[in-house]
Amino acid sequence: MKGAQSISSVQDTEESEELYERLNIKVDRRQEPLRIDKFLTGRIENATRNKVQQAADAGLVLVNNNPVKSNYKIKPGDDIAIYTYKAPETTEIIPEEIPLQIVYEDEDVLVVNKPAGMVVHPGSGNYTGTLVNGLAWYLGNRGHDAVEPVIPRFGLVHRIDKNTTGLLVIAKSEKAMNDLARQFFEHTVKRRYVALVWGDFEEDEGTIIAHVGRHQRYRKKMDAYPEGEHGKEAVTHYKVLERFHYVTLIECRLETGRTHQIRVHMQHAGHPLFNDETYGGNYIVKGTVFSKYKQFVENCFAILPYHALHARSLGFIHPQSRKEMYFESELPDNFKEVIERWRRYGA
Repeated sequence: MKGAQSISSVQDTEESEELYERLNIKVDRRQEPLRIDKFLTGRIENATRNKVQQAADAGLVLVNNNPVKSNYKIKPGDDIAIYTYKAPETTEIIPEEIPLQIVYEDEDVLVVNKPAGMVVHPGSGNYTGTLVNGLAWYLGNRGHDAVEPVIPRFGLVHRIDKNTTGLLVIAKSEKAMNDLARQFFEHTVKRRYVALVWGDFEEDEGTIIAHVGRHQRYRKKMDAYPEGEHGKEAVTHYKVLERFHYVTLIECRLETGRTHQIRVHMQHAGHPLFNDETYGGNYIVKGTVFSKYKQFVENCFAILPYHALHARSLGFIHPQSRKEMYFESELPDNFKEVIERWRRYGA
């Protein structure tokens, strides 16, 4: 990347649910006045003047924290920030006719309710059957040959885990994608999750702050680093919804969006998600292991055979109308059944 010493990425998509980044550039004090679209084209690898102009039109190019147009002439000492979708390596997608639970759709955005067991996008070991494969079909690619997406991953701007259920917003145009990416980056998107976790919290609400990054030994897992020596900053706010003595139903509000953030933070706090095999919630964490209780827990595991986490609500500013959009999704039936069983057991 030309001028790489003056550009810093402040997001890493490998360790984030958001698929975007921000590039920061400090203009040298010896720089002569120059149109910002021409300046950025020369500084950012693979950038074209047209792409920079589109980003500026979408309000994604800022100078000294203020959006500017593509004809703005940079000055010595200017602080430039450009928000960009961190596109993955070009991957051809095989369209598949997969039923999608469409919650809302217009010309700019699509909101879907993802079921458990569905991977969001193709990756190692999961090249078919993903949400993106279904989107490729739904958005008009009805053949069975691999296709190149018009916009990266058919407008995916964030993701949730394979077995996490709930709401995702998809952009249907590059302008909408850039706008939503910026909202995620600035943490203005409102996301609330419902989780069933082991144990009983002392407080009715609180905040967990610990960096989240790759586990030092098991690379497929994430881990919490309270001193911040590894990973990226992560903040999760929680509130108790209902207590069942051995387990607790909570609501989580994300301030950041790191991979497995809620699951890792809850394990770090000593309250792993119910039936979370990866982070230690798939055995009896709280309660005496006697036959009737053990059978009760195993029956609940059978009813909800994956970690108990649901992306219940999602709020954002519509990229075109600028109206505030808000959506809610009911808990899956098996999740509700497990909650009701614990409610009766506690009673």
